[in-house]
Amino acid sequence: MSPRFYVSTVGFFLYRVDGHLKVFERSSSGWEEVDDLLTDLLDDCNYPMVCGNYGICSNGKCTCPGETSDNTSYFTPFKDKQVCSAITPLSCEGPQYHHLLDLEDLTYFYDPANITNTDIESCKKACLSNCSCKVALFQYGSNDSSGNCSMPSQLFSLMKINEPKISYNSSAFIKVQVPQTAISASPIASPPANIDRIRVILGSSLGAFFGIFFIITISVVLLRSRNDHQEVLVKSGSHEEDYLDHVPGMPTKFTYEELKATMGNFVTKHGQGGFESVSKGTLIDGTKVAVKCLDGVGQVKKSFLAEVVSIGSIHHVNLVKLVGFCADKSHALLVYEHMLNGSLEKWIFNKYDEPSLCWETRRHIIRGVAKGLAYLHEECRQKIVHLDIKPQNILLDQSFNVKVSDFGLSMLIDKDQSQQVMSTMRGIRGYLAPEWFNSVVTEKFNVYSFGVVALEIVCGRKNLDFSQPEESMHLLNILKTKAEEGLLQDIVDKHPKDMLLHINEATEMMKVAVWCLPKRPSMLVVMKIVETHHEYFSKRNSCGNNIMVNAKNLSAKDVNCWFAASIFEDGYLLRPKEL
Repeated sequence: MSPRFYVSTVGFFLYRVDGHLKVFERSSSGWEEVDDLLTDLLDDCNYPMVCGNYGICSNGKCTCPGETSDNTSYFTPFKDKQVCSAITPLSCEGPQYHHLLDLEDLTYFYDPANITNTDIESCKKACLSNCSCKVALFQYGSNDSSGNCSMPSQLFSLMKINEPKISYNSSAFIKVQVPQTAISASPIASPPANIDRIRVILGSSLGAFFGIFFIITISVVLLRSRNDHQEVLVKSGSHEEDYLDHVPGMPTKFTYEELKATMGNFVTKHGQGGFESVSKGTLIDGTKVAVKCLDGVGQVKKSFLAEVVSIGSIHHVNLVKLVGFCADKSHALLVYEHMLNGSLEKWIFNKYDEPSLCWETRRHIIRGVAKGLAYLHEECRQKIVHLDIKPQNILLDQSFNVKVSDFGLSMLIDKDQSQQVMSTMRGIRGYLAPEWFNSVVTEKFNVYSFGVVALEIVCGRKNLDFSQPEESMHLLNILKTKAEEGLLQDIVDKHPKDMLLHINEATEMMKVAVWCLPKRPSMLVVMKIVETHHEYFSKRNSCGNNIMVNAKNLSAKDVNCWFAASIFEDGYLLRPKEL
């Protein structure tokens, strides 16, 4: 979009509820609309509220979700200048009457995954069990049965996919309230029409009120210049395979045919879901590897470039080794060293399938993650902000040594810069730092995610678990309550029994993790604390309360004193402070 210049010194911008950003200037006859700034970037159906809540936009025309196979209508027909409204408003008091309306080939303007690598039925079930979920959005690769599930609590306009411009499937399952008259033989008196109307008006107004801020931020994010390193490469006009040939320190570049022959046509699948699949195999030299095949274009291509550039030329004992890659026409593959014990996720969340980890192993894993992140932040030529630290991306070798993996969402920040602007939201709910909404990226994102993962390791459960009752769904809420009661040990994982012998150490490690949420210390400081925890336990009460230290020249005593002075300061755990 070419820049526009306005010579008038008197004017204003008007951001409308439907997503249009209008420019007004003062004229002799009054205020005059002179421009609609977003029209060059977005077509009619890309505006979040083009058809209002629940509306479906197709080629610039709006409709409401139609009748089901049993001729049941859940929404009023779309009329000119009106929006869709539910005939029977959703009610959390009657979840047994909730139903999902199946709509294929629909996509949404904004759909960060709440659940990754899941199947369509699990996605629908998760939405039905979560009262705040208004729609289940399921996206999966063309050749996959598993994919990513999004569950927004507000539903704006959906977009119809009229042409095969994308290489994945996308379906929407809108939650509706089944009227009791449709499931009961005896008629039930309907509430007065004016009450229904008031409910609709209140629901729509409140939804619009809470959604406006969301819409404004997301639209601005969509329009910001793509300034991360992957997009600069694409805009330079050279293909990614040509660029990577000239990057120093790159690992081996394979052709697709070489990998296909070596890996036995990728028959042995080690995992599959979303827009990628992972196959196991052995290279000609005997090296056991895992090959990640990326399916699709667009964001997948950016993810591929980010991963190769970020991890291809660096080496650390706690970072997964990229053995090679393939950028061959339409194929994008990454070749990693194979990790015998897989991801951390299965060891801490699936305790009935795998033996529970003892305390020493858990502490070893937490220390390994801290070391890997400290290296990315402090020792690389540019700071590497991972942006997707979660148990699924922490791999374990045969000795349970940590290998941080999956750098597809990472960003590079020069050492003389303190932050970078993020053009789209990255990461997964539950591990995202609260300030992601401002779209400004620093290494402190990773510190927050580390704190959440460390808590999950100590507690043996997910931070955000939709299978739990609503009051137990959020680990951080439980943590806050237990901290106020002085009962943090209650949420330490008690399996195996070895954990009971180290309950005090586990509780102290939990405090280190909590410290990473509001305080956001550097990972170098966190690494020092985790490494010297035994000495910390014995000295934490013997130092003053106003110790300030330089993270580059830390002694164990300095770290212990700073930690003792900072933990739980101001009596809160969760909201971010001065970052």
